[in-house]
Amino acid sequence: MKNVDILKRLYSDYTKKHLNKIIFAVIFSILVAGSTSATAWLLDPAIEKIFIKKDQSLIFVIPILIILAFSIKGISLYLARYLMIKTAEEVKKKIQIDMLSSFINADTETIEDKHSGKYISNLNFDVNQITGMLTNAVLSLFKDGLTLIGLLIVMFYQNWRLSLIAIIMIPIASLIAKQLGKRIGKVVTEAQEKSGDLNKYLIDLFKNHKIIKIFQREDYEGIRSEKFVDDLKEKSIKIATVFIRSSPIMEVLTGIMIAILIFYSGKLIMNGQLSINNFFSFLAAMMLAYQPVKSLATVNVSFGQGLSAGKRILPIIDQENEILVNEKGKILKISDGSIKFKNINFSYKSNLNNIVLKNINIDIAGRKMTALVGHSGSGKSTILNLIPRIYDAESGEILIDNQKVQNLNLKSLRKEISIVDQNTTLFDDTIFNNIKYAKPEAGDEEIFTAAKISMCTDFIEKLENKFQTVIGENGVKLSGGEKQRLSIARALLKDSKIILLDEATSSLDSETEEKIQKAIEELTKNKTTVVIAHRLSTILNSEKIYVIDKGSVESSGKHDDLIKNSLLYKNFYERQIKNN
Repeated sequence: MKNVDILKRLYSDYTKKHLNKIIFAVIFSILVAGSTSATAWLLDPAIEKIFIKKDQSLIFVIPILIILAFSIKGISLYLARYLMIKTAEEVKKKIQIDMLSSFINADTETIEDKHSGKYISNLNFDVNQITGMLTNAVLSLFKDGLTLIGLLIVMFYQNWRLSLIAIIMIPIASLIAKQLGKRIGKVVTEAQEKSGDLNKYLIDLFKNHKIIKIFQREDYEGIRSEKFVDDLKEKSIKIATVFIRSSPIMEVLTGIMIAILIFYSGKLIMNGQLSINNFFSFLAAMMLAYQPVKSLATVNVSFGQGLSAGKRILPIIDQENEILVNEKGKILKISDGSIKFKNINFSYKSNLNNIVLKNINIDIAGRKMTALVGHSGSGKSTILNLIPRIYDAESGEILIDNQKVQNLNLKSLRKEISIVDQNTTLFDDTIFNNIKYAKPEAGDEEIFTAAKISMCTDFIEKLENKFQTVIGENGVKLSGGEKQRLSIARALLKDSKIILLDEATSSLDSETEEKIQKAIEELTKNKTTVVIAHRLSTILNSEKIYVIDKGSVESSGKHDDLIKNSLLYKNFYERQIKNN
């Protein structure tokens, strides 16, 4: 994406609606420019009338006008900055909302392809670069650009010869800005990467805190953390260094310029070609012009930062999903709830060379329980995830009651499916709200009933705040079994016709497992159920069991048939009997 395209996009999508505020900011910038120029011009009559001619009539008028000029400048500058800050924050809010919306609606595989820390860096670091471009660069372009024009008018009015010498500094400053702009884009991109790395590390640190403790790796992580922070510090120093790199050059140029002007002005005054009052007014204008020239020299740098961030942010916002909602698609109508996999092949896009599922053909009976067994990594969970289209197959068809899932309205499909996963996902909210998440319109009694059937009431009643207990990040304050029961309560509340169980009892002790099995029996009653079970004892009565091995169906049938016909299944079963 070209820089011009990024600017057009940022304007049309985010800045255009705030054009009235920007116009007012420009008007106040004109007042800043006018009052600054007036201050320099007022020195001419002040010196001539008061100090040279000793005219008493202006001894009060000119100081009052100078106070007025500075007051107008101060108030106008405040209002211009306020309007641009407000505009920038509104733009920031809209960009962040668009990014969050993109994250929420993105395909799961897209989200999994990049560490969450990187996305957090995009959301914070990059968006701040764009708002900085608005508050600093755009305002400076108007305010300092107009101020410089006003002061140049005063300078040329006082003496055009001196003005021609003074404006040599402007193209030199522009050249410096161009060189800094080229450098800043690269440095900011590097800084964003380091910011993302630090966020990644921070998330991993919190997630794996117990592991760090148990393996006594505090010192090692201390060294790692210092490296991440140090890397970001170095890039931040580089950015700041690039910004201030123009200062020494500008200072030297200004010193040389003033020296030349004083020398040349002295000659003109001695020859009677320039009066002292004209010189001081010109010198004041030139000195006041130094600040806007210096600010304008860094505008290109700020634009470089913002554009560099835009190149990273806009592709995230524009990310097109492959799994679409398909609002005009057919609404899923379930009669029996049978599911068929026909010649399904699947590979993750991040690793197309690794074929996860090969020519899968499965018939899942409606309103019955079907089980999937196999080694870890054989593709069982992927099969489950293809049913609600968390992922889409590369080829083949999945049908629910002879309706192709790809042709269905996605919301109607997912409305009829509930998943209870081994990796229970909960929100840092109350128990009540975590259960209610499955059905926002549910009444209190429905939630209490779902909790009771899933055996949640046992532990909820022991908590100080009962259902209003906040459970912490991903339910950190609950045990594995308690989290699993909450997950089942959610599924019960949703009351969908298809239930997917991915090792739902894997984290439970024997006593809790017995309770959960009763809850699962209630959950799956008259429902089409597909279960991945670690413990074969929980699936012995399944309508059909599929043995999955290396992405293929190795064999299928009832338990007794598989004991006779599948060596793999027999080995699974015998190992578990011995372990028990």
